Amino acid sequence: MHIAVVGLSHRTAPVEVREKLSIPEQNIENSFNSLKSSQQVIEVSILSTCNRLEIYSLVKKADAGVQAIKDFLKDYSGLSEEDLFPHLFNYNQEEAVAHLMRVSSGLDSLVLGEGQILSQVKKMVRLGQENKAMGPILNRLLTQAVSTGKRVRTETNLGTGAVSISSAAVELAQLKLGQSLGRDELVSLDSENVAVVGAGRMSRLLIQHLQAKGCSQLTLINRTINRAEGLASDFSSLEIKCCLLNQLDNCLSHSSLVFTSTASETPIIDANRLQNLNLQNSLRLIDIGVPRNIAADVRNVSGVESHDVDDLQEVVSRNQEARQKLALQAEALIKEEGRLFLEWWESLEAVPTINSLRSSLESIRKDELQKALSRMGPDFSAREKKVVEALSKGIINKILHTPVTKLRSPQARADRLDSLKTIENLFDL
Repeated sequence: MHIAVVGLSHRTAPVEVREKLSIPEQNIENSFNSLKSSQQVIEVSILSTCNRLEIYSLVKKADAGVQAIKDFLKDYSGLSEEDLFPHLFNYNQEEAVAHLMRVSSGLDSLVLGEGQILSQVKKMVRLGQENKAMGPILNRLLTQAVSTGKRVRTETNLGTGAVSISSAAVELAQLKLGQSLGRDELVSLDSENVAVVGAGRMSRLLIQHLQAKGCSQLTLINRTINRAEGLASDFSSLEIKCCLLNQLDNCLSHSSLVFTSTASETPIIDANRLQNLNLQNSLRLIDIGVPRNIAADVRNVSGVESHDVDDLQEVVSRNQEARQKLALQAEALIKEEGRLFLEWWESLEAVPTINSLRSSLESIRKDELQKALSRMGPDFSAREKKVVEALSKGIINKILHTPVTKLRSPQARADRLDSLKTIENLFDL
């Protein structure tokens, strides 16, 4: 069996490819069923975020298993091999484990050290368990990845003050506003007519950062008014006007800065929509949704400036250098955690032999106990029988303790195989 990961991320694929491989939660069950239908896939889990789609699996054969997952991704995305496969990466065994630990710790994120990825890995664990797609190997691996992410944030300063996708989006707006004023710096947003489309977790973070950067009022647009008003009520010191999505045109006409973060699988703003509006201001659009909420053709509309998640790199790179030193501290912890998992994984090779040895000794124990009890006659009480049986079990456990501990301890694979072969020959297992 082999542990493998196949996927793509902001490092390997542009947003127009990533959005075709976004797997929303309502599609996750069908995706699990498709992957599990492959004879090569034993266990599987799916990590789908705005910046990555990664499939972790336990497969029978490395090459055939990876190919089965690639074929699933091709079918799901509707892309050809030529358009998709160059953007995919795959890792096996040690590299797959190390990659997952780095992802969970925020070291592979667009924003180095961002914390949201850890909750997304936790969600991956939950979905895999709910859909009965994971077994003992991936359960152990993903659970350890979550604890590694927590450990990195506890034992290093990488998570301290780490910016998120949402805060990077706000900083991008500040930077672009500054550049339009001829200043290469982040400026306050207090003069902007701001709107936020969507009322989910990312929008909550957007509003938090907008408030911190000088925004005193904004319009919140959502498909349901109750969700928008519920979010607005958490920001009592900020003036928030809540509108339904069918009022989007009016809001766009009067806004100068609009952020979008919805779960829509198709764009909600395109060139045709904007061209039919009477825009009161020049309009800056920042889309952090994947799939994209804003169509690429809006960049051709006069007076409109549009950015998506891939454009966040401009502000992320300004903050990255100072965080690289902190990342080195995290790498050492990740290496240690990866080693611990691999030692556990390799020790499983001894389990069949250990079980056979235990079964053989248990069979001998029962036979000999039965012979002894039969010789004791009817005067031997039930209590005395229990004492003798417990004694025999204790002897077997004492005998097994040392060899089992040594077989499962960290060691070179060749040494473990030699020990297993010796035990199998000595006990005729």
